[in-house]
Amino acid sequence: MPEINKDVEIVSNFLEASMAPDPVRAATFMSDNVKITFTGGRSMPDPQAITAFNGSRYGWVKKALGNFDWMDRGDHTVVYSNGTLYGEWSDGRSFSGNRYLDRFEVREGKITHMDVWNDSAEWLLTPEIAKA
Repeated sequence: MPEINKDVEIVSNFLEASMAPDPVRAATFMSDNVKITFTGGRSMPDPQAITAFNGSRYGWVKKALGNFDWMDRGDHTVVYSNGTLYGEWSDGRSFSGNRYLDRFEVREGKITHMDVWNDSAEWLLTPEIAKA
């Protein structure tokens, strides 16, 4: 079996810490000047802000990790993580199968950029599509 790419491992470790949730540990995988953009173009300064945002939207949320894809861009590595979200909305309804795609840039062993997309907004606006 081939060895895992070191930057994919950094992203995987970050996601593991984020899902704990352990924002303090998650922050150790990010650069001090990380740029985080969530769904809807929301800018987040750090993993603590991600945890706070998720706490306002979900009772709890976890990721069922799918695949990691990566490419060497010379001065950094781009890592994509896809899969699904599962958990509980803030009103207590459970959910699963909510697709996500995260894009990371890793430079010198730290995540410097993170973009997050998922189906949550669509599911909240039109709950019946989550049942399809």
